[in-house]
Amino acid sequence: MGELRKVQQTPTGTFFVCVPRAWAQQNGLKKGALVSVDVTSDGKLIVDSEYNVEPQPRIASLNVGPYLGREIIGHYLLGYDVIRIEAKDRIAYDVRNTVKSTVTSLIGLEIVEETSSAIVLQCLLEPSGFLPEKILRRNYAIVAGMIRDATNSFVSGDLQLAKSVIARDDESNRLYFLLVRILRTIIQNPRLSEKLRITPIDCLDYRLAASLIEGIGDACVQVATKTIALDGVKLSGEMQKLLVDLQAVCFEAHEQALKAFVTKDISLAEHVRSLRGKMDSTYSNIERAAKDSSVDLMPQVLAAVSFLRQIYEHSVDMADLVV
Repeated sequence: MGELRKVQQTPTGTFFVCVPRAWAQQNGLKKGALVSVDVTSDGKLIVDSEYNVEPQPRIASLNVGPYLGREIIGHYLLGYDVIRIEAKDRIAYDVRNTVKSTVTSLIGLEIVEETSSAIVLQCLLEPSGFLPEKILRRNYAIVAGMIRDATNSFVSGDLQLAKSVIARDDESNRLYFLLVRILRTIIQNPRLSEKLRITPIDCLDYRLAASLIEGIGDACVQVATKTIALDGVKLSGEMQKLLVDLQAVCFEAHEQALKAFVTKDISLAEHVRSLRGKMDSTYSNIERAAKDSSVDLMPQVLAAVSFLRQIYEHSVDMADLVV
């Protein structure tokens, strides 16, 4: 709990509250100094002593190690503006390749300096220019296409289409990482939160929705992987029809789930849940039909439909965020 202060009133009717002495000294405030006072959308006051000061870039220094790629991603997600990678001696060729491949997976991160013993990365993005809803919608559009093509590739045995699904997952991951970075930045910056009109609770919901969409993309990759494993083996006409029916349920579920999340429409969220009966029925029919398949084909079919079922479950979880 913060320090309590009594509201006082001048003879002319003005209300005022004294700021804590320690805070004033810490921020170098003296009599006559100016501070910025902002009112948030939920009625709170933000008192800022550095309202006219350019924010300093957040800088991190990393040493070359076995988990360098993951460390770069971690600091990117935490909102660091500059990431400096240093080595005692020369940075090896394979390490440089790791850094460059990691940089290509993160939107806005660029190599701005490179020497024999150091690499400097800088994020060139302005967070206020990226609305979380737009990023989420863009990533959903990519993943929605992946769901359609992953199922079609499995039904038709189209290996090239399956490979394109796997390739698109990289772009989906890039948008996911960007959204996480933006959301973390908003939470740490009340002014940005007010500017974009997104509360910390909204950020939590967006973070969960983004994770679910990313999980749907991963499920699509698994279905595409099963297509490649079949290597052109054809499914029966009955099985093809059942898989198309299952994909139709999945498509309706994730489409309505996103609409429900964005619009906060409870009726749409409940509609996603109401599709469970159709999903279970189609899933059971596929399991029965799979028993008549060959020993090589049956495990791949059951695995693929299991991943499609995961897509539905992720859609239900996204719809539940409305409640």
